[in-house]
Amino acid sequence: MNKAEFVDLVKEVGEFDTKKEAERAISAFVAAVEKALSKKESIELVGFGKFETVFQKGKSGLVPGTNKKYTTHDKYVPKFKAGKALKDAVAAAKKGKK
Repeated sequence: MNKAEFVDLVKEVGEFDTKKEAERAISAFVAAVEKALSKKESIELVGFGKFETVFQKGKSGLVPGTNKKYTTHDKYVPKFKAGKALKDAVAAAKKGKK
């Protein structure tokens, strides 16, 4: 699903009057998540999931098929952990397709 299709879905599910309103709602949500995660704050939406930043330690290794070495630096990365209600909804949808 691309962004335009997602905007249409949000418009329908959220009962927005226009696509522009649905797109603003999506943009506001994304911006709020980005702002919170950049401050290393976590966001927990009960039943849906948890957005958080985690520390990823740097590593080094070899590029497969070559002798080139690479190293990565320590950094913070975003992480999402799905909540029980979301997991259950996805599992139920998968069962319905079979």
